Amino acid sequence: MLAEDHPIVRNGIKMLLDTQDNMRVIGEANNGREVLELLESGVMPDILMTDISMPEMDGVALTEVIAERFPAVKVIVLSMLNSTQNVAQAFHAGAQGYLVKNISYDEMLFAIQHIHRGRRYLCEELSMLLLDKLYKQSDLHAQSDKLIQEVDLSDRELEILQLIGEGFTNMEIADRLFLSKRTVEGHRQNLIDKTGARNSPELIKFAVKNGLIT
Repeated sequence: MLAEDHPIVRNGIKMLLDTQDNMRVIGEANNGREVLELLESGVMPDILMTDISMPEMDGVALTEVIAERFPAVKVIVLSMLNSTQNVAQAFHAGAQGYLVKNISYDEMLFAIQHIHRGRRYLCEELSMLLLDKLYKQSDLHAQSDKLIQEVDLSDRELEILQLIGEGFTNMEIADRLFLSKRTVEGHRQNLIDKTGARNSPELIKFAVKNGLIT
């Protein structure tokens, strides 16, 4: 069954699927409500391919209803939207597959067969986007770890950094640690220099972000 509010797109997919020996389109709809009407009337497909952006009832809301009321129907989302948020929403709602509309015919047919066998499928384009995002996150963590290692702080500096983060003034820190105010001022400046911060607020932000203070 196809749920797509653009007739040209829907007809193109229908023509492709109807040329396959083991596939047949048994229902078409412009929106989610029409899909539910077809299902309630007894038209029961193995797979529903639906867009996300449709009037009256969108693809994510439709997927949630189908997962609850017609769990035997496997849902494939076919959309122009390729953000990770849309993908997560669709799978969370109960979809078994997510494809972008510029997918090749061969990959679409493979995805349908794959999902019909009870598996999940994410198209190659989205898989590569997610993989690239993971690589970037991994690089950021590695850079952060490297930065912490490069900032060599003494125990005294870490102690003073913690007190700075708690909002104590130089004089208050000096009284607590039995140091002179000038010594504390020197430690504060060393901390700013070592971390590359421009001022005390940036120093605290850096320390919290890199787990140097609690």
